[in-house]
Amino acid sequence: MAPGAAPAAQLAFLALLGTLLPGPGGARTSIHPSKAIIPRGGSLRVNCSISCDQKATFGLETELTKKVVSHGNNWKVFELSDVQEDINLLCYSNCRNEQTIATMNLTVYWIPERVELPPLPLWQPVDEDLNLSCLVYGGAPRDHLSVVLLRGEEELGRQPVGKGEPAEVMFTVQPRREDHSTNFSCRSELDLRSQGLELFQNTSAPRKLQTYVLPSTKPHLEAPRVVEAGSRWPVKCTLDGLFPASDAEVYLVLGDQKLESNLTYNGDSVSAEAWLEENEEGTHSLNCSVKLGEKDRRTHSNVTIYSFPVPTLTLSPPEVSEWTTVTVECVTRDGAVVMLNGVSAEPPGPRAQVKLNVSADDHGSNFSCSAALKIAGQVVHKNQTRELHVLYGPRLDQRDCLGNWTWQEGSEQTLKCEARGNPIPKLNCSRKGDGASLPIGDLRPVKWEVAGTYLCRATSARGEVTREVVLNVLHGQNIPGIVIPVVAVALILGALSTAGYIYNYQRKIQIYELQKARKAQEEAALKLHAQSTPP
Repeated sequence: MAPGAAPAAQLAFLALLGTLLPGPGGARTSIHPSKAIIPRGGSLRVNCSISCDQKATFGLETELTKKVVSHGNNWKVFELSDVQEDINLLCYSNCRNEQTIATMNLTVYWIPERVELPPLPLWQPVDEDLNLSCLVYGGAPRDHLSVVLLRGEEELGRQPVGKGEPAEVMFTVQPRREDHSTNFSCRSELDLRSQGLELFQNTSAPRKLQTYVLPSTKPHLEAPRVVEAGSRWPVKCTLDGLFPASDAEVYLVLGDQKLESNLTYNGDSVSAEAWLEENEEGTHSLNCSVKLGEKDRRTHSNVTIYSFPVPTLTLSPPEVSEWTTVTVECVTRDGAVVMLNGVSAEPPGPRAQVKLNVSADDHGSNFSCSAALKIAGQVVHKNQTRELHVLYGPRLDQRDCLGNWTWQEGSEQTLKCEARGNPIPKLNCSRKGDGASLPIGDLRPVKWEVAGTYLCRATSARGEVTREVVLNVLHGQNIPGIVIPVVAVALILGALSTAGYIYNYQRKIQIYELQKARKAQEEAALKLHAQSTPP
């Protein structure tokens, strides 16, 4: 049989026979080395020999490129080159027309061309399973090839590389918060240390993982339900329990208008605040969306924009003379109800009216009108006030100006005398006899010369009133006249105390005498006091 012509199955069978049975006369074929491992594309020298006592024919059966580099009577050395894959070599020989064979196993190794970790999700929820695949391109022998999944430098798992090109190796991990912004990578390991070689490693480019936590709760939206058109009002949206909160995005939208927001981050919380101003009446949808990773949480509420002017409060006429009838009326928009001076309209509605017969005491009185309108389940209020002006003549009585003043000479005093009226009257006080003016409203030392009787006159366009004012000034010589009665009274009180003491000890014997003495003392004291008091 010509070399290389036998089918593979036949060669394998012959190889088995060659390892079991010697040839005629004990001839045996051998191959050296019996097994080998070389890098892909490498070369190898193989020695085929036969133990035969006569000339024999022998050769190396292979599809590889080969050449004889040395030979002898019963041996040949073949050089194999550009070996690309694993192969079984067969060395055959004929001795006395009997064929024997020997085989060897040639293993080719090659480091994977590359190992790759495909792109990771842009965002990965914390504690949810994440399936990662490591792709290995090339590499042999596969039974010595494995893949390691790395988190940073930490080994998370190791698996053998199976068939396929590229071979795909799957890993499942549960990312944690602390894995945020951590690099993951795949490392291939071709371990040929058991074959007398070394450990060959190749690592993929790292991929950064971004983890996040987005709670299932909705954001908390703080916004008024009812807002007056043209007013400026705040809106705030908050969501807690985020990670990393600083990467969260918050959107506030009124209707189809995106609002300019100010974001605030605090730990695991994010807040967005905006100021709104809307003039279009009606109910508008206010939406808040918090986005983190590839998911978002939404909430919304309705905001009703309303227009509600202040009620119209009229006094007719606005300025009247006393004892005149005034009509007070309050009017608001349809759908609202009014209260006039705290009293609801009868029946409840947008109009209330009251008529008053006013007096001078009503001057400066305030009338208030409160209008209430129910909007979207809430009641809003608007108020208006007006002041009533009553025209009346001058008033100058005891409460405005005392009729009798008594001052000590040299003391500092202020004479208070003020006329009332609308319009405000002019007041003039002059002393009878010489027409000297009375110093009103000034704090000044009291002089003896200001004493006298004054006539005060209050005048306005609505009339005139007068009032006499007597100003008494106590001269310096009157001081002893005041002190003496005081001393006398003190002496009398002391005598009364003594009489009481005697009364307790002498009892009924001196009752009559003591009563008589006390009565005499009281009469003397009263007489003395009357003499010392100025008219």
